[in-house]
Amino acid sequence: MLRGRRIAFDYGDVRIGVAISDPDSILCSPLITLQANDKKLDQQILQLFTEYEPVQLFIGRPALLSGLDGVASEKAASFAERLRGITDIPIELIDERMSTVSAARNLRESGKNAKDSKGSIDMAAAVAILEFALELEKRK
Repeated sequence: MLRGRRIAFDYGDVRIGVAISDPDSILCSPLITLQANDKKLDQQILQLFTEYEPVQLFIGRPALLSGLDGVASEKAASFAERLRGITDIPIELIDERMSTVSAARNLRESGKNAKDSKGSIDMAAAVAILEFALELEKRK
């Protein structure tokens, strides 16, 4: 596995959770929640790329439980294309059917109110996407 940081995005219409790995891809941490409709979104993302120099990007692909693509999957794919337009860092879409649900449950179990923790949920979902992606990458 190529050494270097990886960044994962949990894309949503309102918020985009972002997580990052350490250079050895052992630890995954929540990084930031971006506003999807921010006019400076591309600049903010490029700033993350400049600061952290990732070697791989992962975007959660929220497939339907059947495994088929739905509207949310198409939006994630569009976001991937948007990123391909601003960087040449390799991008992979990762199945994330249950990441947001499990992130919300984990926060609730830790005593946090999901309604007040939406940004935290998005970042936690990005962490789940990144952990799953790294697990897949290590199996290759």
